[in-house]
Amino acid sequence: MFGTTKAYGGFSVDDIEAARKFYGETLGLRVSEQNGMLTLHIAGDRDILVYPKPDHTPATYTILNFPVDDIEGAVDELSRRGVRFERYDHLKADDRSHEDTRSVNSG
Repeated sequence: MFGTTKAYGGFSVDDIEAARKFYGETLGLRVSEQNGMLTLHIAGDRDILVYPKPDHTPATYTILNFPVDDIEGAVDELSRRGVRFERYDHLKADDRSHEDTRSVNSG
């Protein structure tokens, strides 16, 4: 029934404008806005819906992966753009928070 549909994901935020700025300006994604919601247009033709939720509480575990060819260069550029990388005690990381599983906090 749904084997040929283009499914998409979504998540809530408490500040649409801050999300637009982070995903559009900081991460450099193409972002559109309609009816008070954002659409993140990512490679692979799989848009992501970002919707406002007044009583939003960040999820305890979510993933949005962006594969890159040069992880050190990507980390350096994101750091220059003000992104803080989370460190987790159970994951081995170098001094720049490089690890096999990374999390970005727009915080």
